[in-house]
Amino acid sequence: MLKRERHELIMRQINLHNRVLTTDLVDLLQVSEDTIRRDLQELCEHQKLLKVHGGALSRSYQSAYDDNAIYARDAKIAIAKKAISLIKDGMVILTGGGTTIIELVKQLPVNLKATFFTISPFVAIELTKYDGIEVILIGGIFSKNSKVTYGSHVISQLAGINADLCLIGTSAIHPQNGLTDTDWEINELKKAMFHCAKSVAILCISEKLNSTLRLKVAGLENIHYLITELSVREEVLKAYLAKGLNVY
Repeated sequence: MLKRERHELIMRQINLHNRVLTTDLVDLLQVSEDTIRRDLQELCEHQKLLKVHGGALSRSYQSAYDDNAIYARDAKIAIAKKAISLIKDGMVILTGGGTTIIELVKQLPVNLKATFFTISPFVAIELTKYDGIEVILIGGIFSKNSKVTYGSHVISQLAGINADLCLIGTSAIHPQNGLTDTDWEINELKKAMFHCAKSVAILCISEKLNSTLRLKVAGLENIHYLITELSVREEVLKAYLAKGLNVY
């Protein structure tokens, strides 16, 4: 495989999943670890990604306020507009982090009256722009990679919340394998979030459908809504409808 082709594939994985592990890229591309490290260093020097220990991060994931850097922004805006229909006055809502959730917050009705708990400082800042929204940032260890708070202190705080709705993004979703990701600590956090909400909505661009990563987060039976930018009539969504999900 040519270097240009490797770089294109690496960037696709980065844009889809926000972060990648060097070991996963070695398996995917069937090249040496040294080759992947050189590729990541070169892409970093060209400001295509952020190189971190053990892998790399998407620049858009790190730059929540730079609209031009957000991957698939139009699709995420379309998802956000669909997700708004789930939010009603008086609700208690729990959110994760990420660019899709931030796009959703930007689309909220100006006069909405609700309480939002969030593990994302970036989301909390966006929410403060609404006079009728009470914003509660759940504090804990701050993940430099995922840009959310995590750890046992966060999980213990979540246990005291009874939210009407949990809004969360995902790195990968599959009809059989459910939600998967690569970060153990963040996975445990997401599991705790699912347990303290009456319903869970996954916000996911269509490119992440039918994909699977290393670590299991939850089965589809733990999810109530799947929201993508696609029409519900699209063939790729039939398997999720068959699992009983409300697909938007």
